[in-house]
Amino acid sequence: MKKTRIQMSRGRSLTISEFFCGAVGLERSQLSLVRTFEELLLAPNFLEPHGQCWDILPHPNARLIVVPEPLLLSHPPPPLGTRRTRLARLSGEMAEGKLEVFLSRLTQLLKEGGAFNPHTDTPVVQFLPPDKLKEALPLELGPTPSSDEELLSLCQDVIKYSVKTSHHHFHNQLYSGTDPYGLAGAWLTEALNTNQHTFEVSPVFTLVEDAMLKHILRFVGYEDGDGIFSPGGSMSNMYGMVLARYRFMPKTKTKGISQLPPFAVFVSEESHYSIMKGAHWLGIGTDNVIKVSTDSAGRMIPDELSRSIDMIVAEGKIPFLVVATAGSTVLGAFDPLDQLADICERLNIWLHVDACWGGSLMLSRKYSHILNGLSRSDSVSWNPHKMLGAPLQCSAFLIKEKGLLHQCNSASATYLFQQDKFYDISYDTGDKSIQCGRKVDAFKLWLMWKARGDIGLERLVDNTMECARYLRDQIVNRPGFRMVVPEVQCTNVCFWYIPPALRGEEESDEWWNKVHTVAPKIKERLVRSGTLMIGYQPLAHKNLKNFFRAVSACHPPPTTADMDHTLTEIERHGKDLFT
Repeated sequence: MKKTRIQMSRGRSLTISEFFCGAVGLERSQLSLVRTFEELLLAPNFLEPHGQCWDILPHPNARLIVVPEPLLLSHPPPPLGTRRTRLARLSGEMAEGKLEVFLSRLTQLLKEGGAFNPHTDTPVVQFLPPDKLKEALPLELGPTPSSDEELLSLCQDVIKYSVKTSHHHFHNQLYSGTDPYGLAGAWLTEALNTNQHTFEVSPVFTLVEDAMLKHILRFVGYEDGDGIFSPGGSMSNMYGMVLARYRFMPKTKTKGISQLPPFAVFVSEESHYSIMKGAHWLGIGTDNVIKVSTDSAGRMIPDELSRSIDMIVAEGKIPFLVVATAGSTVLGAFDPLDQLADICERLNIWLHVDACWGGSLMLSRKYSHILNGLSRSDSVSWNPHKMLGAPLQCSAFLIKEKGLLHQCNSASATYLFQQDKFYDISYDTGDKSIQCGRKVDAFKLWLMWKARGDIGLERLVDNTMECARYLRDQIVNRPGFRMVVPEVQCTNVCFWYIPPALRGEEESDEWWNKVHTVAPKIKERLVRSGTLMIGYQPLAHKNLKNFFRAVSACHPPPTTADMDHTLTEIERHGKDLFT
């Protein structure tokens, strides 16, 4: 094999070995130890080269010695640059000006891939099972950086195989697409990358969170309350639990609960599982979460709550908290808040309302009556990232008694919350939180609220509720469909689809066992075809077999055509079952 030579600018010709030996300062005998350009960059003497060094190899893994053809350079190649730029290249750091290009191309890929507002003809998801998806994506990590082209190609595949939650036919969860102004707010906060704990590192966002919480508190009905944004509704509910315990017995903060009788929490049997997790995390114990019976619509029965409290007191336990649900996960049920507040006020028990899902109705003059009694509660959790469409995650915890958050959670870390700062330290809100680092979540909601105002958000909520009621009406009047609960309280619409082969038969246990298999089978077909994503589940405590749960959220704004599509696709993919 003919040796590759490098033609220098003054006519001198060097072999690669001679060139790099001179540039790096290695003895010729040592060059065999340097196999790749990456290793060359890591050679100690290369960081302080003798003379001008030239970058003649395009890729970090390119071989130095084995090159099949001569390499002739008629003019000096560009210099490698400073030590900093060489190390930046090795670590995969972007060159100046490339960030804007990369982000612009990524935004275009998101647009083309249907991440923002996909056409209804495009699939909601291109589903691959885990083993096939692993084969389709280069998930493994290695020692060397990838090029921007490789990264953009990977991002394109990520978009391709991800669920398009902004699709009009995504009704699978208690969230959907994002408000575009909220998305812009999320991008801004990600770019600025600061922490929501002190005014000095988050001056604007501290004031934004304060303004946002005060506005929400007015809708809740707390005249002089307090609040904080937390990482999700589960955490917001846990705030309610720990504050209720602290308010009932402040010494639990310092002395713990080991010497006390068991505390008891009361929830409806439709409540979110985060209360059970909170009982575990807070040392209350899941056995001390008392599930209260609900009526046929999924609402807690006040008389059953009173009976349960009496029973727990007789057992020597401390009833300190009732968690009401305003918009349950499955049925969308709203507990009777006024009646529960009567009981809690009489017995001096904290009333926390889990309004993570249904709390958005407080923005609607038409539907806010469903939340009557909310202002009588002691605390509320609400997730704007659900129905309202704020980008995940965005959860607000609100409390009626101002100052209690700080009393309960403060740890007075002196490296963050110094008392002799040069500004008003009441704006250092981090000690109210159980976190240290806290993401800026209020700004995206604030920006979309600024863009739309109370009236614009109200219209979005009203439209979503009206579409859910339209869907209910279509189900009632369409052969083969049956409502689980006749009343639609939120945007959850729960129903069975009965294939033609099962219609008209005796509804025995065997018949219901067949119906139980319908939703899972249709769901699989829907996901594989990509035409619709919708949830299903049983309710064992009510002896209800698997049924569909169609959920609508504000983004993209649902239409009656979307509701019709839901029923048409279920029927199309299920009409041949049991034939």
